[in-house]
Amino acid sequence: MAVAMQVERRNVPGLVEPPGYTHLAMVTGGRLVFVAGQVPLDERGELVGRDDPLAQARQCLRNLAACLAEAGARPEDAVRTTVYVVATERASLGQDWRELLGSELGAALRTAATLVGVERLGYDGQLVEIECTAAVPLA
Repeated sequence: MAVAMQVERRNVPGLVEPPGYTHLAMVTGGRLVFVAGQVPLDERGELVGRDDPLAQARQCLRNLAACLAEAGARPEDAVRTTVYVVATERASLGQDWRELLGSELGAALRTAATLVGVERLGYDGQLVEIECTAAVPLA
């Protein structure tokens, strides 16, 4: 008899409630999908949204959604997400985070998530990179 996959996302009593994500996600009866950091390049390899971190983040989320779909997963199946943003000011990180949570693919971020401000990323002009782990039912 197969065990149905379950994902439990919750916050920990005694810790401050996080803004839009959960402290932890636990998976039973599923397999994990590890998605490499997705960058803001379109299907031609062109950088999307030069000098616009939100446009880049949206492209990263589109690329992430394509990777998840290839593995039979959806953004809602993410159990761990890390968002890297080149930012010179802390306030811009919060603004970017709120915009991403409200986007059409923001479900990938409403799990155990981390937002990291960095000095630079791999491609010239790159301001955002998003990686995640998702859980899907066993086949």
